[in-house]
Amino acid sequence: MIRHLVLLLTLLGGIVCGCGRSRQSVVETDSMSLAEQNDKPAVADVTAKTIMTADSLLETLTLRQRISQCFIPSITTSADSITMRQLREYISDLNVGGVLLFNGDLVSAAAIGEACASADVPLFCAIDAEWGLGMRLIDAPDFPRNGRLGPRADEDVLYDYGREVARECRRVGINMVLGPVIDVVDNPSGVIGSRSFGQDPVRVADLGVAYARGLESGNVISVAKHFPGHGSMTGDTHREMQVIHRSLHQLDSVDLYPFKSYIDAGLSGIMVGHLAVPAIDPENRPAAVSDVVIKDLLREELGFGGLVLTDAFNMGGARGYDASAALTAGADIIIAPVDTRAEIERVLRKVKNGEMDSSVIDDKCRRILFYKVLSGLFEMRSRPNPDGIREDIAAGADSLYRRLIL
Repeated sequence: MIRHLVLLLTLLGGIVCGCGRSRQSVVETDSMSLAEQNDKPAVADVTAKTIMTADSLLETLTLRQRISQCFIPSITTSADSITMRQLREYISDLNVGGVLLFNGDLVSAAAIGEACASADVPLFCAIDAEWGLGMRLIDAPDFPRNGRLGPRADEDVLYDYGREVARECRRVGINMVLGPVIDVVDNPSGVIGSRSFGQDPVRVADLGVAYARGLESGNVISVAKHFPGHGSMTGDTHREMQVIHRSLHQLDSVDLYPFKSYIDAGLSGIMVGHLAVPAIDPENRPAAVSDVVIKDLLREELGFGGLVLTDAFNMGGARGYDASAALTAGADIIIAPVDTRAEIERVLRKVKNGEMDSSVIDDKCRRILFYKVLSGLFEMRSRPNPDGIREDIAAGADSLYRRLIL
């Protein structure tokens, strides 16, 4: 359901998707085009209702709360008192838009997921499940890395893989996966390596999109990464910003190819990396803070209407930039800022001082709320039951693992 509605919005290019038209015209165009087609009136109805619900929710939030929705800080996946106190601060005091789960266990993840779901505005509960929950949660099933899939792992298998990961995520209250990695590995010894589906742009696109479709069919938001493509780099953006020395032709035919397929499929999120691309932005700014990369290329030229997330802002590749630079450049969500409170206050001061237009924040927050409504966060508030959680999570893993490695 997420995929079909997002595809509709992407094609129509409404304000929820950041393309500049009024909200009223989006609803009217949705209804008109679908009425003419006479085949999907329910989608138009749901789309219009979701837009109006997001607008209504936006009106209940203060400026500070709207800014806070643009931040997803990281948190250790532990149910100890220190972590839960930090989580309460994020939810009740800072009103952040979500949290990113780092290393921990399934029971703790469920406790965090419950807290996220019970907030007045439910949080995105995100995780780097590039090859399943086992990437971060020690007692979750292990699946092979993307570069180690068997030759028979086709789109049907990858779709089922995404469905299974979505089932496991929802069991513990996770609703967003920072994956798939759809970088095309031009340099197998580079930092992306086996995180990618390989060196063939078409295979990377086909498998990555199939996995993301599986996730979203299970009501988990997918976030493809790392735009505009990290596969040719040997350096690590965790340490410092990297520079991609590619021609526009190479970028278009190799690195951008999977992202264009992902966008054409109407999927939900794209993460922008700490990568300077001189062929696109001669100022050599990291993509995550470059309006040329985000607004001009990703939004306007490629037509992406979904959520734009930055790579983690606590990485060395973002050194020297603050969150306001990324938001001004077009990002919707800042992942893992070094000091979330300080960044929220900095953005708030800039809006109040007239350095940033409040309407920019409104558009980002509206888009975030739209996806929260669309993916059912306001409806799925039931407590993840910790009883038998490991057995439930493992139930579908063995047979799927065999299909992935054949």
